[in-house]
Amino acid sequence: MDLDKKTQILILDDEPIVCKRLKPALEKAGYGVETFTRSLEAMHRLTEKTFDLVITDLKMEGLDGMAFLTEVKRRTPDTEVIVITGFATMETARESYQKGVFDFIAKPFKLGEILDVVRKAEANRRQSQS
Repeated sequence: MDLDKKTQILILDDEPIVCKRLKPALEKAGYGVETFTRSLEAMHRLTEKTFDLVITDLKMEGLDGMAFLTEVKRRTPDTEVIVITGFATMETARESYQKGVFDFIAKPFKLGEILDVVRKAEANRRQSQS
């Protein structure tokens, strides 16, 4: 993996405020970030570009986060997926992990929490590629 290349992150959350909070924080930390509030637009973007990390909500209009993360893993198995949700249950967490999710974060979250998980996912991805 090219070390100069910024880690590319796709954020999908139907709450614009989540995207507005995460994008500047992650960009400031040196990541390339694209945000989407509609799952179909995010899905279309996945056909054009490969992302290193995907941060997705679970409960959304149209395609839900579970279906979205399943598709991400099918297309690019080494993309790390982080789930953020206000509807965290043991069941959804378990289902997410079975589908290959890297981590599961309950809303409301702190930006530092997300940044820590993103760094861990990035390190994990680098290790699996070397």
